[in-house]
Amino acid sequence: MHAPARPHPTRGTILLLGALTAFGALTIDLYLPALPAIGTGFGATPAAAQRTLVAFFIGMAIGQLVYGPVSDRIGRRPPILFGIGLYIAASLACAFAPTLGTLIAGRFVQALGCCSGMVIARAVVRDRFDHQDSARIFSLLTLVLGVAPLVAPTVGGWLVTVLSWRAVFGGMALFGGVVGLAVWLRLDESRSLETEAKARSESPFGAYVALLRQRRLVGYLLVGAFGGATLFTYIASAPDLIIMVWGFSPAAFGVIFAIIAVGVIGSSQVNRQLLNRYSSDAVLRVAALAGVATGAALLAAAVFAPDKWLLLALLFLTLSSYGFVSANTLAGGLSVDPLRSGSASGLFGASSFGIGAGAATLAGAFHDGTARPMAAVMAASLTFAAVALYGLALPRRARA
Repeated sequence: MHAPARPHPTRGTILLLGALTAFGALTIDLYLPALPAIGTGFGATPAAAQRTLVAFFIGMAIGQLVYGPVSDRIGRRPPILFGIGLYIAASLACAFAPTLGTLIAGRFVQALGCCSGMVIARAVVRDRFDHQDSARIFSLLTLVLGVAPLVAPTVGGWLVTVLSWRAVFGGMALFGGVVGLAVWLRLDESRSLETEAKARSESPFGAYVALLRQRRLVGYLLVGAFGGATLFTYIASAPDLIIMVWGFSPAAFGVIFAIIAVGVIGSSQVNRQLLNRYSSDAVLRVAALAGVATGAALLAAAVFAPDKWLLLALLFLTLSSYGFVSANTLAGGLSVDPLRSGSASGLFGASSFGIGAGAATLAGAFHDGTARPMAAVMAASLTFAAVALYGLALPRRARA
């Protein structure tokens, strides 16, 4: 069954696609308040405990490369349902993990499952909408996605305090079951016959090679990946920095995390309104330069004026730029080659999590009990994003 394009998605469709998009964010954010307790429970150092997060990032990167072309070839629904089933099983395995190594392996498999919904939800949007409308829909999805960092850290902190860190993974399995049922009952197939024919005429590797030969797509991909690397670096560094170094409680960490998430959500909705007057590329140009400026200010404060309240304020501003970058780079990149939208979505997701994992690992490797490593990696990532935008992504007339 192939659904026709629908210019006005229902609220239920947006909510379901948002829930699929939020799989990764919820799985990360629900887990963050438990990270110090996991390290303590296994007698591991903060750096060792962070490997469970890095393993998750790597699994997300690998999995999206698989689901993207598969969804072009066999449809959107079957891979999502398979991935959700894998996610539920891995979540339960993590809940009963006897060792840190087992937990790391479980997190990797969990990532392989949950990324199916993320990568394919983006392809579903591109199946039904053009470049400009896709940017608006992605901004709406960010609003739904924003519930995860607003609610998940608080719920995770409560579960850790009242029960244990293992209960966090039980909550993830429950979430997976609810979303899987909704997909089974409510998500129509959206892949077109043209996309299917294109996918069957070439190998997944051939599709990726064809995509990577397109300069603009690579540009959008790098902008999104390096912009997202700031978020990954913050996520990996925040629990130790905010709880262990700055002395906030796990509950207070959840509140701080939620406040910063409001910046990302708010900017994504401002982006949606701006798209009524400006092109997505025009908004992206300004957002990239603003990101460079706030990243530089964050690094300067971390080095010369490391006050925790000033740094939190600058983190809020720096990460808010991601609300403009995410939707517009996705819409731009997926519009370059619509008949390979599943493969392009997988490539975007893999690059985001791959570069994000590298950035988080780099910040962790230089961990010194201050905000300096995190700020340096974030500032460098935002600079690389701006270079990729102006050097590759924008049409020549837009750069003139």
